[in-house]
Amino acid sequence: MKNGIFVTGTDTDVGKTIIASGIAAVLKERQIDVGVFKPLLSGIPREDPASDTSLLKQLSETSLSYEEITPFPFKEPLAPYIAAKLEGKSVGIEDVLGRWEKIKGKHGFFIVEGAGGISVPLGEQFLVSDLIKALKLPILIVARPNLGTVNHIFLTVQYAKSLGITIAGIILNGISENPSLAEITNPKLIDELCGVPILGITPKLKDLTMANIKNMVKEHVDMTLLLNEKELRS
Repeated sequence: MKNGIFVTGTDTDVGKTIIASGIAAVLKERQIDVGVFKPLLSGIPREDPASDTSLLKQLSETSLSYEEITPFPFKEPLAPYIAAKLEGKSVGIEDVLGRWEKIKGKHGFFIVEGAGGISVPLGEQFLVSDLIKALKLPILIVARPNLGTVNHIFLTVQYAKSLGITIAGIILNGISENPSLAEITNPKLIDELCGVPILGITPKLKDLTMANIKNMVKEHVDMTLLLNEKELRS
C-alpha cells in the first residue's frame, strides 16, 4: 500500500469523502506526504466549499489544484457516465489515467476516491472497478452500518474478490448515537461472512467540521491495520 489506497463504497452517500478526507488529515498530521484524487464528480462544482473535491483538498492540505484533483466535473447528480452524456461529453479510462500520470509523482501516498459504489459506470463500458484495477490499488470499502448493509457489503466484497482486487478493509460509517439491534449485530455478521477486517465503526457526526472529521478518524479507525506508516516514511 506504499503508494495509495482507493476508497469506494457500497452505495452513494455512505460517507466515502468524510472517511477519505479524514484519513488524509490524519496522515498529514503524522507528516506523511499525502495527495488526493477524485477524478469524476457529479452534481456540484468542484470549487464549491461543500464539494467532495474541496473537502479532500482542505483536509489533505495538498498543493494540487481543484482541476488536478477532479479533472472531470459534471452538473447533474447522476452516475458520471450519464451526467457526462447529458453534457455531450465522454470520459474513458485512458482520459482518467492520463490525468493520474501527471500527478501521481507529486505525493508519496495518494488517497483516490471513486463515485458511488464499485460498479458505478464512469464512462461507456468503464466502471469504477476498471479504474481500481488499472491503478492497482487496494480498496477501502465504506458502508452504512444499519439494516440492509450486510447484503451490500457482501456483494461488494465478492465482486472485488472475483476481479482479484485487494481489499484493505471495511469501515462502517455513521452509527447512531443509540444504535439499533442491526447496527449492534452487523459487525460480527459481516466479519463472519466476508472474512475482511472491519477497520472502524465511526459515529454519525452532527457537525461536519474539519477538526471533527479528523478526530473521528483518529479515534475510531485503526490506522495501524490500514497503513504501514513506517514504510510510508521510508
